[in-house]
Amino acid sequence: MRILCGAVALAILAGCGGQRAPDNYGRVTTFSSGPVNTACMTSDRKARNSQLCGCIQTVANRELSRQDQRIAVTFFKDPHRAQEIRQSDRPNHENFWKRYKAFSAQAEQSCRGY
Repeated sequence: MRILCGAVALAILAGCGGQRAPDNYGRVTTFSSGPVNTACMTSDRKARNSQLCGCIQTVANRELSRQDQRIAVTFFKDPHRAQEIRQSDRPNHENFWKRYKAFSAQAEQSCRGY
């Protein structure tokens, strides 16, 4: 359970939306500020840094609505919340989780190496 929650939080760290300017390796090279970046930078994750958190925000801006970002930010302080939403039978939670998974995958790909 703890590993899953950590993986979800790491996926958030890996994905941030906004305008994307990929380098030759597909990573995002334009960084954004916003709620995901702030949550990332204030998290207790050892891997956090301004480039990684800015990259994740850039992907979040591109992949998630503002409301989705507000939900995703809660996962930094309460990783169990991600598990609750993932397992929820509510249609809005199921739809959010699909978007969030796509965001996480894109963030992981785009922000690897930061």
